[in-house]
Amino acid sequence: MRVDLFAGIYVSDLDAAKDWYARLLGTDEAFRPNDTEIVWELAEHRYLYIEVNPEHAGHALQTVFVEDFEAFVAGVSARGIEPATRETYENGVRKWTYRDPDGNEIGLGGGPVEAESE
Repeated sequence: MRVDLFAGIYVSDLDAAKDWYARLLGTDEAFRPNDTEIVWELAEHRYLYIEVNPEHAGHALQTVFVEDFEAFVAGVSARGIEPATRETYENGVRKWTYRDPDGNEIGLGGGPVEAESE
């Protein structure tokens, strides 16, 4: 059974959010289904989208686990976005949390350093 996942985030300003998410994700949008939504494909059948809904903007909590954590977060920093928090759990898993202009939290997670070098 094939499953597609669309994780949505409400934003107040589509243009400002588009720029921020393009810098965070390091890629342009995949498509625009309408005038109020923008979609990025993170991996096959896995999408993150933003949608204008000012009354609900700023309350999202999403975490994306990436294979090459070091390279991904270095790219985000190179594009001018720094994490609001950095956490390393007891098992070595790392999570950097970023906040978009509305305050939505996007976590980037990665495996322990030892696991990445194997």
